[in-house]
Parts: sequence; C-alpha cells; structure tokens
Amino acid sequence: MVSSMTGFGKSAVFVNGKKITIEIKSLNSKQLDLNVKIPAAYKEREFEIRNTISKELLRGKIDVFIYIETDNNLQIPNINTEIAKQYYSKLKNIEETLHLNPNCDYMSLLLRLPQVIDNAQEEIISDEEWNELNNGINDTIKKINDYRLQEGTALKIDFEKRINLIISYLDKVETFEADRIENIKAKLHSQLDTIISNLYDKNRFEQELIYYLEKIDFTEEKVRLRNHCSFFMQTLNDEVSQGKQLGFITQEIGREINTMGSKANEANIQQLVVKMKDELEKIREQLANIL
Repeated sequence: MVSSMTGFGKSAVFVNGKKITIEIKSLNSKQLDLNVKIPAAYKEREFEIRNTISKELLRGKIDVFIYIETDNNLQIPNINTEIAKQYYSKLKNIEETLHLNPNCDYMSLLLRLPQVIDNAQEEIISDEEWNELNNGINDTIKKINDYRLQEGTALKIDFEKRINLIISYLDKVETFEADRIENIKAKLHSQLDTIISNLYDKNRFEQELIYYLEKIDFTEEKVRLRNHCSFFMQTLNDEVSQGKQLGFITQEIGREINTMGSKANEANIQQLVVKMKDELEKIREQLANIL
C-alpha cells in the first residue's frame, strides 16, 4: 500500500445551534509539521486535538482549521445593564464636576467600556459539543486518509511502470555484452605484442590483466540491481506505506546503475544507463511525497 502525504478533508457538525467546520490540509514534509488554528473557546482542548491528528496522519505539513458559525439569536451578546448604570452615573458626576459638554454620546461610549458587553456564554463548551467536535475531527481524518490513498494508488502505478522500464533497459544491456567483451578482447590483442616484448615480469603482467578484467566486469552489479528492483516492488505492496524505506532502496538502485555506467566502456550500454538514471530520478521526485 502506498499513501501520499498530499491530502484534503472537510467535515461539519451541528450542535446547540452552532455549525462547527473542520478542515485539514496536508503537504509533503520530512517530519510532522502540525499547525492548528482553532477558536479561543477550544484552546483548552488543543493538546487532545493535536494528539488525535498526529497519531493518525503521522507525517507531512498539516494545517488544521476549525471555525464556528452560530444562529443569529446566539450572536446577540448580553448587555450588563447594572454595570452600564454605574458607569453612566460616574460619567455624569465627572461631567458636572468638570463642566463638560452635556451633549456626549453616552450610549456608544458605554458599549465600549469593560464588562458592559458579556460574551461569557460563548466560552462554555459542553461535553456534547466536544463529543461532536471530536467526531467531526475523526471524520475529517478519515477523509484525508482516503484522499492520500487515492493519490498513493496513482503514484504506485507510476513507480511500477518506471521500475519495469529500468529492468527492461537492464535486459537490453545483456544483448550488447557479447559485443562489448569482443571489443575489449580486440583492444587487448592489438596491444599484446608490444606490451609482452617489453615485459620483465610475466607474473606481474598476468596479475594486472586479471585485475583489469575484474574491474570491467559488472555481473554482480546486474544481479544486485535486479534484486533491488524486486525488493522495491515488494515494498510497494506492504500493508503500511513505506516512503522512507523506498527512498533507501532507491539509493541502492542508483549506486548499482552508476557503477555499471563507470564500468561499461560501451556506447550502447552507456546510453541505456542514462535512461535508467532518468527513470530513477523521476521515482526520487515522486518519493518525496510518499508517507
């Protein structure tokens, strides 16, 4: 199973005349980068909200938005008449003492003074509201995980296509190996007479020749490359998305391809190595978005 780090989920719940909307957006990131924006009334629950989301989404740059819409009746705040009366009485005394202009707009002034407007009821969150909010968060997490799986399925198909291309290029390498070996032999034979006539240590020459032949042989690299590609395909089908492990396997695939290229000494094989590198680079780019 492959899961992308890119995703979006949105849910809404209704409780006590309120509409609570939850949105979660996710992008790729090496670690969990969680940014939560919630109303002040839910601040005491922020740790629980963060804990719930981090356990389920694991990794990525995740933005969480929670906002509240209320019925018109609930938007009307309480006006504390007694406190307003006390303010008014004191303001009138100041006006008379200082002989101020009596045409002051006391109503607009009073409404701006502390505790005249009472919004305290907005800060009280019932257990019912919290339960509904928690259900909404879990529903949004499910939606974003479904979105991630859909993205991951598309990426999995692309990975399989590119790994199969690398294997097909490797198969073509073998078709050029016979010519490659013959070309190397021809070069060696063309110079053997000159080299042997100047030899003073035949054993040393044989050792150097064996070393050279071993150096240009990439049979082991081909075997390891096939094994790494096979392991990559197996990991794609793990029950849990393995983005980091796939990245490590990709590094090993790249190492074998590079070694083959350095040992090739044959134009056709080197062209195939370039094509392998191109496919591998496309895999690397997409792996940055895998969970």
